[in-house]
Amino acid sequence: MVPQVNSNFPLEMTPMMIETSFDSNYRKVLVAARRARQIQGGSAALVPTRSTKACRIAQDEIEAGKISYVKKEVPVVKPLVAESGIPILAS
Repeated sequence: MVPQVNSNFPLEMTPMMIETSFDSNYRKVLVAARRARQIQGGSAALVPTRSTKACRIAQDEIEAGKISYVKKEVPVVKPLVAESGIPILAS
């Protein structure tokens, strides 16, 4: 599914920002999971750590401020609903 974007910015020119602080714990977990996959794939750790587990190394890197992420400024588009909802019939 192709995300819909503002007509002023085609998908290739969507403004992006590099973020170093997390706006939610959910995003922090997503970034840590992606970094853990990179570490499992052979990427070197960015901080010294005693752990051998990729998830823990990724968390240590985030806490040290070594990991950032790119946030695309794509507007949230609510789906258009033709009807106001499903009528509920009481019996």
